[in-house]
Amino acid sequence: MESRNKEKQINEFLKLISENKGIIYKICNVYANNGDDKDDLKQEIILQLWKSYPRFQGKSKFSTWMYRIAFNTAITNIRKSKRHPIIEALSGTEHNVSEKEDIDYFNGEINHLYKAIGKLKDVEKAIVMLYLEERSYKEIGEIVGISEKNVSVKLVRLKEKLKKLMIKQTSHV
Repeated sequence: MESRNKEKQINEFLKLISENKGIIYKICNVYANNGDDKDDLKQEIILQLWKSYPRFQGKSKFSTWMYRIAFNTAITNIRKSKRHPIIEALSGTEHNVSEKEDIDYFNGEINHLYKAIGKLKDVEKAIVMLYLEERSYKEIGEIVGISEKNVSVKLVRLKEKLKKLMIKQTSHV
């Protein structure tokens, strides 16, 4: 009987991870330097999710809980390795853009934005990433551990900060 429950728990976990795998990929793209680091971080996030899964009580959405675990794992990894994260642009195939000119422009703009985001502090990156995912202020606050009002204030400041960083990058090109 116990092995059946364990198997059910494993299948349920794998299904939830599969349904929300985009979260892991996005966090790995933001907080890891290269392909190997991304793979290592992905494995570490999944391991931490599995270790924490028995304590998931469903008080928040699974994706909210997953973000929180994944962000904490990524930030812990950065602190352990003392490496600075570099954000890489997504490839055109991930955007489903068909025209070459559109791909070049889109990748350039995305890369420009990601470089600016890469200069933010870890929590600021998390807030911006969640905002770009169209998460509610309440959910962003739950994930990063701040109030909904604080999310609002930080986003106003972060938008200005990103604008300045992008202008500064453009003037150095």
